[in-house]
Amino acid sequence: MDKTLIFGHKSPDTDTICSALAYADLKKKVDVNAEPARLGEVNAETQYALDYFGVEAPQLIEKVGSDVTDVILVDHNEFQQSVDNISDVKISEVIDHHRVSNFETKEPLYFRAEPVGCTATILNKMYKEQGIAVTKDIAGLLVSAIISDSLLLKSPTCTKHDVEAAYELAEIAGVNLETYGLEMLKAGADISDKTANDMITMDAKEFSMGDAKVEIAQVNAVDINEIYKLQADLETEINKTIEEKGLDLFLFVATDILNNDSEVFAAGKSKEIVEKAFDVKLDENDRALLKGVVSRKKQIVTVLTEEFSK
Repeated sequence: MDKTLIFGHKSPDTDTICSALAYADLKKKVDVNAEPARLGEVNAETQYALDYFGVEAPQLIEKVGSDVTDVILVDHNEFQQSVDNISDVKISEVIDHHRVSNFETKEPLYFRAEPVGCTATILNKMYKEQGIAVTKDIAGLLVSAIISDSLLLKSPTCTKHDVEAAYELAEIAGVNLETYGLEMLKAGADISDKTANDMITMDAKEFSMGDAKVEIAQVNAVDINEIYKLQADLETEINKTIEEKGLDLFLFVATDILNNDSEVFAAGKSKEIVEKAFDVKLDENDRALLKGVVSRKKQIVTVLTEEFSK
C-alpha cells in the first residue's frame, strides 16, 4: 500500500509538529495512508501542547525511507530546511505560509502557500473544505501552532484569518485562548535547563539570500538578559556552526515575548549587513536591539534578503 510521510522543517517548532500531526489526521480521514514525522527534537513549548492535549510526538527521521512513496511538506519548502534526502523523494504536496525559494520538483504537485501567520490556519480551512469536523485534540494542536507563530496574536504576521481560526479552535479545544496561550509561551521561554548549543539549534533555519548562506536562530524569553549571560558560550557554538556550514552570517534572535522586541547577536563575515538592513549599530558585543521586531519570517528574513540582493 502506498505510504505518504508528512513533515515540517528541521529544528521543528510548534507549527511544524502540530501541522504534521493534524494534516496526517485529515489525510487518514480521506483514506490516504499518511504518517506524521519530525526532523528534530521537540522543544519545550511544543511538548507543553502535546502533553496538554494528550498527543504523542511524531516519529523522528533523518531520511525518508524506501518504503515511502511520496512526501508532503508542511510549514516549509526550502530544500536546505528539509529532510537530508529531499532531492531524492517525490513531493506530492506543500502546505506552507513562507516565501517560496530553492524549490524544484520533477513532477506536478499540489502547492498551497497562503500569506497567513501559520500553517495551522490553512489546515483549519482545509478541514472545512473537506467537510470534516476538527476533533478536540486536533483543535488543540492547531490553536497551539497559531499561538506560537503569532506570539498570541501579537506578531505582525498575524492576519484576521489567524485570529478567527484561533478563537474558533480554542472553543473546540475547550481552552481560554489568552490563559492557555500565555502558559504555553512561558513553557517555551523557560531556558533554565538549556545549553548554548540548545539555544542556537532548537529553532534555527538556513536561508539562501542572494549569494549568501544565512542561518537565523530564534529563542523566545521572558528575560533576554538571562539568555545573554551565556553570550561567550553562544559565540563559541555559533562560530563552530559558521565554520562547519560555510555561513556568511549567523543571526541569533532573542525575542522578549512580553515586550515584543528582539535583541540580536550577529556573527560571520557579513555581520555588517545587519547594521545596514535594520539601521542599527552593533555594540561591542555585536548585539543590537530591534524594537517591535518579533517575526523572523516577515521582519527579519525579508529585510536581510533585500539587503543581500543589493
